Amino acid sequence: MLEHIERFLQVLAKEKGYASNTIVAYRNDLTQFHQFASETCQRSAWAEVAEHDLEHYLDCLREDHEYATATVARKVAAVKSFFHHLASEGILTQDPTKEMDSPHVRKYTPVSLTESEVKQLLRAPLQSNGARSLRDAALLELLYATGMRVSEIVSLDLDQIDLERGSVHCRARNRQKDRVLPFYPRAADALHAYLTDGRPSLVRDNDEDALFLNHRGQRLTRQGLWLIIKRYVKQTGIRTAVTPHTLRHSFARHMLNGGADVHEVQGLLGHANVSTTQVYTQAQVRAAYEEAHPRSA
Repeated sequence: MLEHIERFLQVLAKEKGYASNTIVAYRNDLTQFHQFASETCQRSAWAEVAEHDLEHYLDCLREDHEYATATVARKVAAVKSFFHHLASEGILTQDPTKEMDSPHVRKYTPVSLTESEVKQLLRAPLQSNGARSLRDAALLELLYATGMRVSEIVSLDLDQIDLERGSVHCRARNRQKDRVLPFYPRAADALHAYLTDGRPSLVRDNDEDALFLNHRGQRLTRQGLWLIIKRYVKQTGIRTAVTPHTLRHSFARHMLNGGADVHEVQGLLGHANVSTTQVYTQAQVRAAYEEAHPRSA
């Protein structure tokens, strides 16, 4: 896969005359995408990359990395150019980025679920029995109760959960500060049930510290969490376009709708800048306007 990136960069340099700084930027962006595709999505060839992988990547850029919109737009453009090249060279039979609309990156508004849809999603794992259902119930409850990033929740270890106090210690990443996030009693109950009756059935190695485990007894991956969410969205019939961070967005929107201060929500989400959190308040204003001024049929 990396060989295809290098050949593409050679085309940009030799045939299209791109500047060296531009080549460096393309190499960094495409190497980052390769790492995501191979490690997170478990893709071993470019032909295996699907549209939902690209949606997943876009969500990761916005949420896990919190890149500026201009940076996201540049990275998307690099990926689109690369896949267009692969398709034009006959390496791919179709371009998975064909429907990926770069201009929309600059108009990005976080998509959230209604409170009714959240309730449907949180109830979905309870329709079945078993260790995985207990895990999924605890996972979804904790995601919505805390607004944690997907990367943060799959990185949780057992010692970061305090059931007695109803809180989770979210360890800092990059230059951010640690956060201690409270969660409501229903999430505590779901976690208790999972730790008591679910996780012991999943764990293979007693030295495993990861809180959430997959069916092999190993730490649940971001991709695994994404598949879990997709399954329950399909099961409930929710039509909203759901990504791994939709429950995080929903947490923020519902907190603000409930009267929480934007700076309080900023602290809970771990945003470095309040302007990132204010995207949700802008979405509130837009939703209120559309409700008051419905479009005629």
